[in-house]
Amino acid sequence: MATNATSFTSPLASVKYGAVNFPSQLEYVVEAISQASAWSVLFTILGLLVAYDQVSYILRKGSIEGPAWKMPFIGPFLQSVNPKFEEYYEKWNSGELSCVSVFHKFVVIASTRDMARKVFNAPAFVKPCVVDVAHKLLGADNWVFLDGKAHVEFRKGLNGLFTRKALEIYLPGQEEVYNRYFKRFLEVTKEAGGKPVPFMTEFREVITAVSCRTFVGHYISDEAVKKIADDYYLITAALELVNFPIIVPFTKTWYGKKAADMVLAEFAKCAAKSKVRMAAGGAETCIMDAWIKQMIESKKWREAEAAGTISEDMEKPNPLLRDFTDYEISQTIFTFLFASQDATSSAATWLFQIMAQRPDVLDRVRDENLQVRNGDIHAPVNMDQLESMAYTRAVVRELLRYRPPVLMVPYVVKKAFPITPTYTVPKGAMVIPTTYMALRDPEVYENPDEFDPERYYTGDAEVKGAKNYLVFGTGPHYCLGQQYAQLNLALFVGKASLLLDWKHHPTPQSEEIKVFATIFPKDDCPLTFAERKW
Repeated sequence: MATNATSFTSPLASVKYGAVNFPSQLEYVVEAISQASAWSVLFTILGLLVAYDQVSYILRKGSIEGPAWKMPFIGPFLQSVNPKFEEYYEKWNSGELSCVSVFHKFVVIASTRDMARKVFNAPAFVKPCVVDVAHKLLGADNWVFLDGKAHVEFRKGLNGLFTRKALEIYLPGQEEVYNRYFKRFLEVTKEAGGKPVPFMTEFREVITAVSCRTFVGHYISDEAVKKIADDYYLITAALELVNFPIIVPFTKTWYGKKAADMVLAEFAKCAAKSKVRMAAGGAETCIMDAWIKQMIESKKWREAEAAGTISEDMEKPNPLLRDFTDYEISQTIFTFLFASQDATSSAATWLFQIMAQRPDVLDRVRDENLQVRNGDIHAPVNMDQLESMAYTRAVVRELLRYRPPVLMVPYVVKKAFPITPTYTVPKGAMVIPTTYMALRDPEVYENPDEFDPERYYTGDAEVKGAKNYLVFGTGPHYCLGQQYAQLNLALFVGKASLLLDWKHHPTPQSEEIKVFATIFPKDDCPLTFAERKW
């Protein structure tokens, strides 16, 4: 009994090779294996796996910067769970290409402008991947995951939703939301007894509301908008770069999936309502209306063409769209929200913080907006007026350079990618271009660590930095809504400058950057608001 309690022998230990004849050179190996305990075998297997993991990492790393060795299996997992801007920045500074390996995922980071542009412009080698769980949240058949010709064709049908003419249609709905939430800002400060309140979550809510009004108009209730604003945080958390890839109850991905399903269901209801209204000849008030109207006009053309009844006054829609289901429309609108929500929330938070810190800049924004509205602080603006606000738009442009919301864009490598003459990113790896370093290039932007709207108002940053301004990406997957985002922010801060006064209450963490999908001040931007007296 004592022997059995302390000894676990390999099955080979009870057999003296049987009828097998081993070469004399291998007898000592077989002897060692046959005498090994189960624990010895397990530790040997573990050692071989660790060695394989290390050798695999070293071979994939090649000549680029990165840790000389990898923490077995997990790599820098704990750092990835709680990402710090300073650690990202150190990585970007380490070389034009660097790498890490977390669990099974080998990641190459492209830090310089030229390396980032090379990734953005290499659709033959890479495609956007977001994160593993994104397919489960957004839908595996979502257009954002399309590649090549299918992606190009789908985008063609969406381009018309972001033309200048279309963007002007959305302005009244946006102004309506901002007017309502400016009252909310005053209430928050009043409820806090005039003490500063971190406003990051308030900005996330107002951006959600204005996005929903822009995308789906009044087909969605205020209660549903509030629910989406409250729950969207769960979707963001589920889409962190390193997360549990399987949806297990009560994990971040599980809560994120529930929230995503709720948003998709709400948008599908909106699509059904929009189809009825557009078929009845209703006026377009949101992106969903504009897209569905294109579908209806395309269907009429195809039917007239088939019947041979095309008249001279009929104009062929370009491109011709097929009829999309309510769910497909919902999926696409959800990706618009996904693409805009965190990024615009980040930009708005920093914009209000910096405007409070720079009253000289805010005064110029206020003067320009008052002049464009002919002295009427409550007057709505049209597209001509919004576009004429050169200084306000320069402020937004500089804010997006100074605090770029999207630091990195993950791609997956479809086939071996010879990114430089001496290094090839292996198939299946992730390659992540960063925008930050290009936007802080001292050879392009004088004093790049200073917020200076003049570089876009009277300076040459627009021309000199044309290749560096990667805020919205470049190449076949550039952001469709880049003009919408900038005009929306200009409208937001312009209206606020006329109707509100606000003060930032700095803390030691105000200038430190928190990474949560996008970037925010670590203290979540404590502000107080008051109604502006003229």
